[in-house]
Amino acid sequence: MANVLRYKDILHDGAQIHLTRATLTSQRPKSLHAHDFFEAFWVQNGQVRHHTPDRITTLHEGDLCCLQPGQTHALQGRGEHALVVSLCIHPAVITALADRHPDLNGHLFWADAPLVQHHRDIRQLATLNHAAVALERSDRSALQAEAFLLPLCAELTADQGPKSAPGWLNDACLAAKDPDVFRGGAAGFVALTGKAHPHVSRTMRKYYGQTPSDFVNSLRMAHAARALITDSDPISVIAADVGIPNMSHFHKLFRETHDLTPLQYRQSFQRQLVQPQI
Repeated sequence: MANVLRYKDILHDGAQIHLTRATLTSQRPKSLHAHDFFEAFWVQNGQVRHHTPDRITTLHEGDLCCLQPGQTHALQGRGEHALVVSLCIHPAVITALADRHPDLNGHLFWADAPLVQHHRDIRQLATLNHAAVALERSDRSALQAEAFLLPLCAELTADQGPKSAPGWLNDACLAAKDPDVFRGGAAGFVALTGKAHPHVSRTMRKYYGQTPSDFVNSLRMAHAARALITDSDPISVIAADVGIPNMSHFHKLFRETHDLTPLQYRQSFQRQLVQPQI
């Protein structure tokens, strides 16, 4: 049976939110744990293996997860310098936010799934870290918890896709962020919807302004860009990992997306990458 972490053991002196920074070892966790609070965590540096009952997912720098009470999981570093930032959030804070902001229902902590994953790019991650430092220096009251959570939730729910788009399409676009899905290309994306390819293509153009192939390739190139900064794998390995083993095609797509070759991107952003002052 999974060990259960309880907010009463973490939140003290009236605090409604608690932030922890942890450097992870590469040792495989002996067991999973659950919790009776809402949790958010993001990968600040390096790579992390996220263990859940049915799978192991590799998370990269900037990946952020929202978990509901009862979700069992564990974290493991992959390589050196794997650092995560996690939040223990009192259930009352999450309930109050949804009561005042019904648009949050169905998203993030309020989704049907107990675990939701997003990604923050370098700029967004810097903003998130500045907010985290301010939270650490506060009294971590309900007011301060909401001051941190509301801007983040507003940004992340905006990532869910147009509200006017059909639910099946938004769900497929969200699910396609999983590497196991986007490796399959446009065909894999369309298969998620259960609809005919021409119908998916027309609907995608109407609500997202792009084709299924364009959408999937944008996810692939974003993933490749993260890997180029945080991994030391050869570019050919990264290309294969996103489902494009043809190096000529991979270089073409990457340059069209980022205006740099993969090697130029790696050299430029690895030099620029700095951790926030804490």
